[in-house]
Amino acid sequence: MSLSQNGEKTDRKMMERRNMGGRNIAVATLSMILGLFLIHVSGDNSRVGKFSAAPYHDQMRQLQAFKASLIGRQSVSGSPISPSSSSSSSSPLQEAIRPRVYHVTNYGADPTGKSDSTEALNKAIADAFQVPSEGFLMEGITNLGGPQINLEGGNYLISKPLQLVAAGAGNLMIHGGTLRASDDFPVDGYLIDLSPNSWASSTEEEIRKGSSLKLNSQLTSSSSSYNYEYITLRDLMLDSNYRGGGISVINSLRTSIDNCYIAHFSTNGILVQGGHETYIRNSFLGQHITAGGDAGERNYTGTAINLMGNDNAVTDVVIFSAATGIMASGQANTFSGVHCYNKATGFGGTGIYLKLPGLTQTRIVNSYLDYTGIVAEDPVQLHISSSFFLGDAFILLRSINGVANGVTIVDNMFSGSNKGVDIVQLEGPFTQIDQVVVDRNSAKGMNIKATVARGSVEGNSSSWTVDFNPVLLFPNLIKHVQYSLSSSKGNSFPSHALRNVSENQVVIESDLAVPANVFVTVDQA
Repeated sequence: MSLSQNGEKTDRKMMERRNMGGRNIAVATLSMILGLFLIHVSGDNSRVGKFSAAPYHDQMRQLQAFKASLIGRQSVSGSPISPSSSSSSSSPLQEAIRPRVYHVTNYGADPTGKSDSTEALNKAIADAFQVPSEGFLMEGITNLGGPQINLEGGNYLISKPLQLVAAGAGNLMIHGGTLRASDDFPVDGYLIDLSPNSWASSTEEEIRKGSSLKLNSQLTSSSSSYNYEYITLRDLMLDSNYRGGGISVINSLRTSIDNCYIAHFSTNGILVQGGHETYIRNSFLGQHITAGGDAGERNYTGTAINLMGNDNAVTDVVIFSAATGIMASGQANTFSGVHCYNKATGFGGTGIYLKLPGLTQTRIVNSYLDYTGIVAEDPVQLHISSSFFLGDAFILLRSINGVANGVTIVDNMFSGSNKGVDIVQLEGPFTQIDQVVVDRNSAKGMNIKATVARGSVEGNSSSWTVDFNPVLLFPNLIKHVQYSLSSSKGNSFPSHALRNVSENQVVIESDLAVPANVFVTVDQA
């Protein structure tokens, strides 16, 4: 063996010792910090080993970040890595521990919004699909494992919708920034479009050139009846620039839209078509930026939330400008904590429109209809309660086939301007009425309408009439009557009976004239 060979061997051994020593130091340091951290979190008031005055969860994040920096510094968040380069430069262990957070600026996205970032953002999304399957969610839906597309608080200009690479995937998050449509954005597009997209029709060469990815065969053709599952869109501001809409969710399952601000849409702020269980929470939507009293309110167009699917929920959402706040044409949806002041009823606007005649199955609770009301076509199984209607806002039941069944409108507050507006109104004749309860609502400056009413009359007569037309909701409909007759005449015991209930008037007659008080309760249900 030559002297130079001996030297090279000695150098390699020294490098190995240094690496081993570095790893041992890192492990020892991590163990020491972990021990100190455990001492801190287990003690009642001890400040030993405390990183900062931050809460417990902040300290946990600091510890995890420090641990990751010791284990391996190369990660997806550092730079985009193509499939070919990652296989040659990273060990299986490094692949397993690499964080799946995709920072879009590392793909060339411009956080200032001055240049088009569409291609860069789509590359980041495409790379998030390049992970081994973590098992399945619904059958045919590949679990991506929870990768995050981090917009890093930037403002990104896009000229085409952001779309997922292929149907049949789930467990992905896009969060933390602003997307703004360019002046040439498609007028029928959506900034984020969760639907089977153009990737499926692209050639293999176009896909490879556009995003440097090799799709898993499970992602190129989904066997699931749903396109996506468990996609989370969070902490986003979407500016549609009056060209198209904000978010489109097509035939997807368990989609979460949380803490989003969606503005300047010309079609829909959020469109949900098919699928199940899209949850929209803690969000703000408006075609125009306003806090009410906008001089252009009568010209508002578009729909803030369009639900064309079943089993969705809208919770703690403010809709401040649009022709229609929520349009629901699917079953079993629920709305809670919704504040609509999108376009006043007097200007032709509607807060919540339930367009599913004959099978509504919708619950509206704890909401605020602000100068704009609710319209329900042929309502069947509709519940509205504990809500506030301001500015002569009312509930309109619109007849399509004359059906109203299983409707409950109770315990709401209505406030108006003494213009004689009824709190609940009918449009068209209803001929099939059953289990409809409108009761226990309070009104100030508006007319009470109900299906349950109470009245009284007194006089010296043999006939007493109580007219319930000012209160009863449905015309010429009284199904149940209870009454009592109290006479002040000494030894007289008159015979009396209910004689007529037509035209919502109750007639009580006795066999002789007596001074009496008559109390009547009627029910249309």
